[in-house]
Amino acid sequence: MNVEQVYKDANALLDGHFLLASGNHSSRYLQSAKVMEYPKKAALLTDALAKMIHDARIDVDTVCAPAIGGLLTGYELARSLDVRSIFVEKDGEGGMVLRRGFEIAQGEKVIICEDIITTGGSALKAAKAIESLGGEVVAFASLANRGFCKRVGGNDTAKAECALPEGTPLFALDDFTFEMYAPEDCPLCKEGKSEAVKPGSKS
Repeated sequence: MNVEQVYKDANALLDGHFLLASGNHSSRYLQSAKVMEYPKKAALLTDALAKMIHDARIDVDTVCAPAIGGLLTGYELARSLDVRSIFVEKDGEGGMVLRRGFEIAQGEKVIICEDIITTGGSALKAAKAIESLGGEVVAFASLANRGFCKRVGGNDTAKAECALPEGTPLFALDDFTFEMYAPEDCPLCKEGKSEAVKPGSKS
């Protein structure tokens, strides 16, 4: 599967001048919600991701996604794996918490699933919420890996910015490594032809 082409076909690989959640700027952006817009296409992607997890012999009971960005991908991956799907939400204090009557059994094996893993900060917060309730995080998963963390089968090495714990595998369909710039070093800003816009939920 050519994952980059899937993103392009869905108009989900964007070119422009973007302000990222980290505060950095980039000329490219992945909008995974556009890829997950069509259930049959979403199923093809998460079925491929589930096969990678099965092939690695990862035993899993539940898929947990950080809301809101990982919800669709997490639900579809749970369907592909034929396991339970839950999600965690921001707690207002910088962490994440399990709500809505969801429960975790002691020792329950959980995969944390995002649409995109950049540094893995949100996924790590989700993992901590699950572990605080007695769950065991056995893997992380995403459609796309932004290249800061090392995925199973990938060629990239983990960067210092990667927040995911060593020893817990990351499964993703492909690596997408884009240049990012601090605002004061951004060549797009220096050109003065455009202003950085915040993508994601705002557009």
